[in-house]
Amino acid sequence: MEPRVTATPSSGVPEFQLGANLRKLRKQKSLSLQSLAQASGVSVGMISQVERGIANPSMRLLTSLRRALNISMQELFGETGNEIPVASDPQFVRRRAQRPVIDLGILHKELLTPSGRQNLQIMILRLEPGGESGGKALSYPAEKGGLVLSGKVVLSVDDVAAELEAGDSFVFDSTQPHSLRNTSDTSTEVLWIIGAVQFDRHL
Repeated sequence: MEPRVTATPSSGVPEFQLGANLRKLRKQKSLSLQSLAQASGVSVGMISQVERGIANPSMRLLTSLRRALNISMQELFGETGNEIPVASDPQFVRRRAQRPVIDLGILHKELLTPSGRQNLQIMILRLEPGGESGGKALSYPAEKGGLVLSGKVVLSVDDVAAELEAGDSFVFDSTQPHSLRNTSDTSTEVLWIIGAVQFDRHL
């Protein structure tokens, strides 16, 4: 089954398919599979499988594709910026019932940042036992920070690993290779913050 962007049960946000959304965004940028593969470092075959819903992308892979497409986190979650706020809420508010979610099985990403293109992105990551951010460490221009809300997680930054538990917080320069993994036997929730993301403009 294809990974879906969904909302909490009380939300009126419609479900849609992540792969179909990535394909639509790629075509909007007038990029071929080969061009996106070259820009992202992700193979043509893998991109095709993600778009067709027959592969579960990792957080690392999604980040690579998002940066190559030069799209915001909200666009990845399927938001266009034209959503109508609940009860005429101001644009700086996102209600709990309106949080979009990307569910990748062992990794669950829940977006807290309001709709629109901001440099500051706030999410809740839930990692199931054995879940990790990807097969290899991430590295791209941004500042990251967070707070472990529940469970335990191992954060590695520039080959230095730290086991964190509920209440522990962290900040690091994400140009340093980093990864996140749950080595425990229970699920872990982390408040994840990405600040001052510098998108590539070479496309």
